[in-house]
Amino acid sequence: MKFFPSHTLTAAAVVIAASSQALIPCTNLLVTKGASRDGSTFITYTADSHVLFGELYFRAGGKHLPGSMRDIIEWDSGKFLGRIPEAFITYKRVGNINEYQLSIGETTFGGRRELDKPNGIIDYGSLMYIALERCKTAREAVQLMGKLVEDYGYASSGESFSIADPNEVWIMEMIGKGEGEKGAVWVALKIPDGYITAHANQARIRQFPLNDSQNCLYSKDVISFARGKGWFNGNDKDFSFCETYAPWDAAGLRSCEARVWSIFNRAAPSLKIPVDFAMGNVKAEPLPVWVKPDQKIGLRDAMELMRDHYQGTPMDMTKDIGAGPFALPYRWRPMRFEVDGQTYVHERAISTQQTGWSMVSQMRSWLPNPIGGVLWFGVDDSYSTVYVPMYCAIDEPPRAYAEGNGSFAEFSWDSAFWVFNFVTNYAYSRYSDMIQDVRKVQQELEGRFEGDQEGIEKSALNLYQQSASSAITFLTNYSNQCSERTMVRWRRLGEHLIWKYLDGNVRDERGNVTHPKYPDAWYKRIVQDHGDTIRLPK
Repeated sequence: MKFFPSHTLTAAAVVIAASSQALIPCTNLLVTKGASRDGSTFITYTADSHVLFGELYFRAGGKHLPGSMRDIIEWDSGKFLGRIPEAFITYKRVGNINEYQLSIGETTFGGRRELDKPNGIIDYGSLMYIALERCKTAREAVQLMGKLVEDYGYASSGESFSIADPNEVWIMEMIGKGEGEKGAVWVALKIPDGYITAHANQARIRQFPLNDSQNCLYSKDVISFARGKGWFNGNDKDFSFCETYAPWDAAGLRSCEARVWSIFNRAAPSLKIPVDFAMGNVKAEPLPVWVKPDQKIGLRDAMELMRDHYQGTPMDMTKDIGAGPFALPYRWRPMRFEVDGQTYVHERAISTQQTGWSMVSQMRSWLPNPIGGVLWFGVDDSYSTVYVPMYCAIDEPPRAYAEGNGSFAEFSWDSAFWVFNFVTNYAYSRYSDMIQDVRKVQQELEGRFEGDQEGIEKSALNLYQQSASSAITFLTNYSNQCSERTMVRWRRLGEHLIWKYLDGNVRDERGNVTHPKYPDAWYKRIVQDHGDTIRLPK
């Protein structure tokens, strides 16, 4: 994900970006048509970094003169990497979806250190956005992304990509060839219809079909390159991409595959997938690459699957002393620490305070593209954000979410990112109580947007049949209205929380000030830790 837009890059930012490998955890969910309630395809994406400003990237499409060049700016750092010839026609992109309902997300898995610093000019962020500007389908995007790194070289570490259109959903995994080597090795699988998958900073593709181009595409040297390095010497059919190029370890499983396990566990509890692998047991049975959900997944289900703190599992973040008296399911960095020579970890859940922005991308084959593709977009933590509908063909992004409206360096009441962070950072102080107020307003807004969707799209479709541009203007105005409604309501929520929970007070339904005590279990912990000092004499 993007750490710093090119126009705000500073010397301090360069230092932080240089250590980006430690700051890049993200999570993606992929849902096929047959696994969704209404025949939509979905991909979700949390773009997580402590220094990522949440904003909606936008680029208008257009025609370009012969000889035009496109600058390649590294997404993480804002560094200029080079130029490539511009396409004659480029497509509009709204965040991570384009006007043809093609959508792309990613998570970084890093991979073998021997493959760091490959020789090339196309970083993973540019790879995604160039594909969105030039492709209409997921299959086209897979092929173009492979061709781009072959022609111009790859400039990032290992990446998993979610690539979806209204009909097909693909997972693609790619890693560069190391210092001095141009290009990348990669493999892409089409998710079987009726199934879902997920990835979270750990390569997941193991064996793959070698002679099934309808369902699997890969670089011609994906196996031979590994043989040349001495990393694989078996039969081609037994080759495993992730075990060769990104071997898992206990820490990686616990912080990465655990998030995939949580999605699978919630979506398909009947499978009773053991938690051992997610808990870091490298000898346990690996998670399946994809699963069939017990119930088909709707839009709200996709949103809620991205709201997760391992509730009800052995990793439940509200249960240990780190949660404090008010069950705060967040832990501040560093996530790994030592006590008396033993290494421990804080859990890394899907919902995290460090999310800059997240999305649920919805694509529907039975509607015209401008109406069928919706980027449900939110800023800050996925558990407490509001997903606002941004249609894939809008003419401009809403101002509160627009790229360039505000920055990570300065607070602004006009920026959705800062307004949402204002609310959540206050809510952390008395989380178990305040999150109830936050979720109530969240559901009020998202419920209205989802409830209005059918009527809004019916009106848009009537306009589209007369004039596509009229429908696009209508949807642009609607997305702006939803954005403004969200901003007004969220500012008011922040004011309400200050009023209700001032100085440790809690006002009841009538506005009367009350003083609820800490949970009994917390008093016991206080006594265990400090009882000899605070005990009153009899």
